[in-house]
Amino acid sequence: MEFKHYSVLLHETIRNLNLKENGLYVDATFGGGGHARYLLSQLNKGTLVGFDQDDYAIEAAKLNFADYMAEGSEPRLKLVHDNFSHLKDDLVKLGFSDGIDGIYYDLGVSSPQFDQPERGFSYRFDARLDMRMNRDQELDAYTIVNTWSQKELADILFKYGDEKYSRQIARKIVEKRREKPIVTTFDLVEIIKEAIPAFARRSGGHPAKKTFQAIRVAVNNELDVLKESLEEAIQLLKPGGRICVITFQSHEDKIVKNIFKKYSEVEIPRGMPMAPADAKPTLRLISRKPIVAGSEELNENNRSHSAKLRVAEKL
Repeated sequence: MEFKHYSVLLHETIRNLNLKENGLYVDATFGGGGHARYLLSQLNKGTLVGFDQDDYAIEAAKLNFADYMAEGSEPRLKLVHDNFSHLKDDLVKLGFSDGIDGIYYDLGVSSPQFDQPERGFSYRFDARLDMRMNRDQELDAYTIVNTWSQKELADILFKYGDEKYSRQIARKIVEKRREKPIVTTFDLVEIIKEAIPAFARRSGGHPAKKTFQAIRVAVNNELDVLKESLEEAIQLLKPGGRICVITFQSHEDKIVKNIFKKYSEVEIPRGMPMAPADAKPTLRLISRKPIVAGSEELNENNRSHSAKLRVAEKL
């Protein structure tokens, strides 16, 4: 099974995990397994647990990483078909209850999800509106587009997609669905084109890009589950363990930045001139500014231009 995906900031991410020979590591967004394969090549011993809520990614990984999953093989890979917001429960089920030595997230959508027309992620293919990363869940893009109120639609387009014409698009969607349901990706693309002024459609980028991004984020509740997972991951880290997060959107990076800041600074109680002597932060930032791709990677992969890697260590 093919599930290929360009692994952004590959060496920077694995290097910053500061690997331990017998460590326990978590790949929170396994996808095509590019980061996982490189990490496993750097470990003589130890275990990697790979999470992915996409059943296709899990099935592909079982075939493509069979050598690492054989009983008694070192290093070992264990796969979990679940959302990364359930880290602690799933690790306990696997018998790992003593904490982890490192975890990393690549929050970019895997290329195969865009390239499989039937998944309904892409405005490049005509397919039923879907966009579910976990195909077992009920909520999909069709439901959002055809049942959410005009205000709810406008809000998610603006909040999750930074769409300048969010209200116009939401109004046009509601207007069109009164005539008949909006079923396919191309149906939605045409509505978006109608809603956006002609001059704006000509000024770079596909006119549906931001709307599709926003709906995908809403379908998969991506921002809320990211917050939950990061909080849980920080709790699970052993002292000296590291967390690495690659983001591609400003709202994701802001969440990571704020949570890292929350745990790397000591809050001074109101009325006190300084923090108590015994108050200590939970995390240490490895770099104040996010790590970005070098010129060689930027030339190879356009998606790397928007990638930011933030790293922190548990104290």
